[in-house]
Amino acid sequence: MATAAEDGMVLLDFWVSPFGQRCRIALAEKGVDYEYKEENLSDKSPLLLKMNPIHKKIPVLIHHGKPICESLIIVQYIDEIWSNNPLLPSDPYERAKARFWADFVDKKVYECGTRLWKLKGEAREEDRKDMIKILKLLEGELGDKKYFGGETFGFVDVALVPFTAWFHTYEICGNFSIEKECPKLVAWAKRCMERESVSKSLHDSHKVHEFVGYLKRLFGLE
Repeated sequence: MATAAEDGMVLLDFWVSPFGQRCRIALAEKGVDYEYKEENLSDKSPLLLKMNPIHKKIPVLIHHGKPICESLIIVQYIDEIWSNNPLLPSDPYERAKARFWADFVDKKVYECGTRLWKLKGEAREEDRKDMIKILKLLEGELGDKKYFGGETFGFVDVALVPFTAWFHTYEICGNFSIEKECPKLVAWAKRCMERESVSKSLHDSHKVHEFVGYLKRLFGLE
């Protein structure tokens, strides 16, 4: 296992961020040691502002003093630098398909999930329907496979699994059951949680819901 000192590896992150958790899972799958630095997003560190001056967001992976930003780009970088336990398929078409679904998660799950806890009334009801459609599309892509890429835990799994810690919040805000709507997707989430890389990177869903409650109070949404 490489050490953080040997590789100069630092991850700027925030505990509940599903985007940062992707990076933590990928690093754990590769067996890479690194220094974790928790950011205060209401008072961002000079290091974060220096390393990500464009977006000023976490996560940022610093490798030998050089920053890599945006979670899916970071995960792909990790996969290219450390060739053990590959996350992306070797076949170009399968690799492109994996990137498509990871991008789908970013554009659909995150945005719809955020609207779900922010909106009220009819708007929330419409968003609930959208979320169910999105999750059913993902379940359709998963099918009867163990993981999205088949028998091997991979890129799409890393991209999506952090959001499973938010499922409880989605269910409460949207008043629906993901297990009832998408039982195969929930079974997949439970399989992923059996992996140490995942279980040690994700937080309890009730803690996530408490954090969302804090955000709602902060934004005056309650």
